[in-house]
Amino acid sequence: MSASSPVPDAEAAVPDASASHAPHEPYVPARESPRELTVRAVALGALLGIVFAASSVYLALKVGLTVSASIPIAVMSITIFRFFGRATILENNIVQTTGSAGESIAAGVAFTLPSLLLMGYDLAAGRVLLLSVLGGLLGVLMMIPLRHGLIVEEHGKLTYPEGTACADVLVVGETGGTNAKTVFAGFGLGFLYKLLGDPLKLFNMNPAHRFTSWKGASVAGELTPEMLGVGYIIGPKTASTTMAGGVLAYLVLIPLIAFFGDRIDSPIFPATTLIRDMSPNDIRSRYVLYIGAGAVATGGFISLGRALPTIVKAFRSGIKSFRAGKAAKEVPRTEKDLPFSVVVYGLVALLLAIWLAPMLGITLPTAILIMLFGFVFVTVSSRICGEIGSSSNPISGMTVATLLITCLLFLAMGWVGVEHRAMALSTAAIVCIAASNGGATSQDLKTGYLVGATPRRQQIGLLVGVVTSALVIGYTLLFLNASYTTRAAETYDVPIPVESITAQVEKGPDGKDYRVAYQPNSGAAIPQGKYLVEESGKVAFVIDPGIGGRVPHEPKKLEGDVAVPENAASKGTMLGPDRKSYTVFEVAEGGAMHAGRYLGEDGKLVYELREVKKLDAPKASLFALIIDGILTRKLPWSLVLIGVMLAIVMELCGVSALPFAVGVYLPISTSVPIFVGGIVRWLVDRKRGQAGGDEEFSPGTLLSSGYIAGGAIAGLVAALVAGLGMEHKFDLSTVFTQFSTSNLSGVIAFGAIAAALYWAAVRGKSAVGKNEG
Repeated sequence: MSASSPVPDAEAAVPDASASHAPHEPYVPARESPRELTVRAVALGALLGIVFAASSVYLALKVGLTVSASIPIAVMSITIFRFFGRATILENNIVQTTGSAGESIAAGVAFTLPSLLLMGYDLAAGRVLLLSVLGGLLGVLMMIPLRHGLIVEEHGKLTYPEGTACADVLVVGETGGTNAKTVFAGFGLGFLYKLLGDPLKLFNMNPAHRFTSWKGASVAGELTPEMLGVGYIIGPKTASTTMAGGVLAYLVLIPLIAFFGDRIDSPIFPATTLIRDMSPNDIRSRYVLYIGAGAVATGGFISLGRALPTIVKAFRSGIKSFRAGKAAKEVPRTEKDLPFSVVVYGLVALLLAIWLAPMLGITLPTAILIMLFGFVFVTVSSRICGEIGSSSNPISGMTVATLLITCLLFLAMGWVGVEHRAMALSTAAIVCIAASNGGATSQDLKTGYLVGATPRRQQIGLLVGVVTSALVIGYTLLFLNASYTTRAAETYDVPIPVESITAQVEKGPDGKDYRVAYQPNSGAAIPQGKYLVEESGKVAFVIDPGIGGRVPHEPKKLEGDVAVPENAASKGTMLGPDRKSYTVFEVAEGGAMHAGRYLGEDGKLVYELREVKKLDAPKASLFALIIDGILTRKLPWSLVLIGVMLAIVMELCGVSALPFAVGVYLPISTSVPIFVGGIVRWLVDRKRGQAGGDEEFSPGTLLSSGYIAGGAIAGLVAALVAGLGMEHKFDLSTVFTQFSTSNLSGVIAFGAIAAALYWAAVRGKSAVGKNEG
């Protein structure tokens, strides 16, 4: 049976994305119109989108990464609707389309807006909500005219792995049979594997090794089933190119920096510590990350240049339809987008909203700049998602490029004041959210293209998902920040400037009333941040944010008289919450007192310094550094330009710069499992002797889709456990210490699911009715 033929039986599947020579026939033909944009589908999608958006905010703040939500939402939709009554495949597609908007917006918000806290500004719910809605709507509207050029005309060239996998999940949920068993077997295996690795920690899912005789060199792997599945779907070529970038970063650049910096006795900008005291990851974050950002920006612009003919053609078609109005020719149901007039008027409305919103303080030229950057990076984001998947989409790299260009223009115009830093970040935030949502939207539209959805109805679902999810994301961000915020007594020789002190009054830990002050100036005697100050401007307490904060402890008053134990060592002095100076005592393990740090005086312990978990927000820290670096003229341009030239060199060698640049920018731990998945695909293709026939819907792709879904949902369970502070209750590494913490345990476990993928791909039955192997 050909890949393009309708498949009526239980062995049906998504048509082959690689068979670009054959006319595309979706699972649901254009001549049929089953239920699609129903109230229950939109409502369930909005609800699941809110849940995934909240969990994605936590993940993005904790580790700087998010997991694509489309497949987990599709699986949950199929299960829920089967319990309450069967739904059509297009209804399930509307659920995942509406719901996935929340995860993509959450990523953009959590990557950028915490930078305001790090730069000494407050984070208001209204600002977060407005930026979320504006960026999300911009991403959806930009993708409407781009859909035909990128999804339809590039079908067979841009695989959109998560979108293809999601279509497989929807189809097998509709048809059942052997295909459903393959996907759900992958789901179960991926879910079980991920749970055993985290939170149960039965094996080491993140093995790492630092070479002792090769200074600075290291390898690591985030051995997760979803990354293995993504690697299998994108294939060996792209997976290998991405891995090559990781090898260059971790086994060439970092060791080079470590070798030459070993005998240098002073810090080299932008770092503030000696290179010889840095770990490989420290060197990456201080130096190589800038190289990767320059390479990603250049690779993105090169990719955009290649796509321009397709994009121009798509826009011409849209403008022609807009001018023709009702006279436009009738198109099939599966090709009906929202009218181009909606795009035009919607973008004009967004431009005015960005410019006129008083809380954003964005000028008209900056608003126009946002629209231009939005178009560029939505397009680039969509193409990256098409080539290597959403999970590897370097949204932060595009945000870095936006910040670089924006801040350089601000610098050229003399806009280097404190207020311009917030404006620059708001610009980057809207573009980041738009690019993130544009990439996710393109995956959803690819899924719809494969299953036979109506684009117009998907786009309506996306618009609803943007608004409903945005209502929750801001409050989730503020809740997490407030949950981990601490107040610590500090003192400085100089007062806070009068202009930084507000009329707001807040009670301090000592029970006294203080004025609230914001210190956004970098390089001043008082660090950037939010403070409680006296009327004279003298600092009394720092209000240290829960996101990216620098005070990881909070004093708690001890009950009764507690003598300083004999196993306590003095570690200097510190101000207590009553602003009195106390001696810091570190109590060692083995005594009657709980090990840790305490504040005491006159032989008595008064306070226990309890650890408060902070959310690191690694991406936000980088963005804050870039804004301050450029506007204060302290950005390491040499490193950025090295990345630019690196991308150009790869293009001159005939290697696509973008996946290679992504490999340089991402941790090698992310590239390793993707590379393994690509190698498994290469071995399967050699064994089956195929040259493109059934790859996109073979048993291996179906099992990979299950791996991605199972691993993603298990990741959310692990995030929930971590958010509730219950990791220690599930941690089995305390029982099987020697095995669970060893690198070998993770390699064995990951090797097992990789072998299972190979076995299923080689021995399984093809989704199009052929018996393989």
